[in-house]
Amino acid sequence: MSALTVPVTELDHIRGSRDAPVILVEYADFECPYCGQAYPIVKALERELGDTLAVVFRNFPLTSAHPHAQLAAEAAEAAAAQDRFWPMHDLLFEHQDLLAPSDLMHYAETLELDDDRFARELSEHVYAPVVREQFMTGVHSGVNGTPSFFINGLRYDGSWDPDSLLDALVQAAGGNTRSGPTRDSASGRSHGQR
Repeated sequence: MSALTVPVTELDHIRGSRDAPVILVEYADFECPYCGQAYPIVKALERELGDTLAVVFRNFPLTSAHPHAQLAAEAAEAAAAQDRFWPMHDLLFEHQDLLAPSDLMHYAETLELDDDRFARELSEHVYAPVVREQFMTGVHSGVNGTPSFFINGLRYDGSWDPDSLLDALVQAAGGNTRSGPTRDSASGRSHGQR
């Protein structure tokens, strides 16, 4: 089983506490349809597990298959520079079929970012090195497709359907989940969204 070669740090995009008993690291591509299918599943698991789970997102754009993935990743990083990474992350996944530069500018306006700064940083590819660095950490950790998940530093090679991923996360937490609704309600919200 592969291990995460670069541990989670304060430089990562993390939703939840770094002290959570379970850290789920996802390497993903904003244009990847499978990542788009995983997105609502991860969101449901966050609701299900509450403060037991922290989610880390790292960019892994597959540019040969997805022509908009690189710029979308850079847009997420540009939003992060204005403290809006997660809202941009969500918009990009919720509108995967609209990732042209004009769409990215629209999302920046929606999030009330500094439009001029955002446009300049995208046109100058200011965050391309950050995206590349995240991509390379994935390569070194054995990532070869998206989405790829690591649970508490170990690669998760099972199915990422709601039940299987939830079972793995609960097991990683030692069977102790501290908040959230019942398992069936979270799984039920996720089914049919793949």
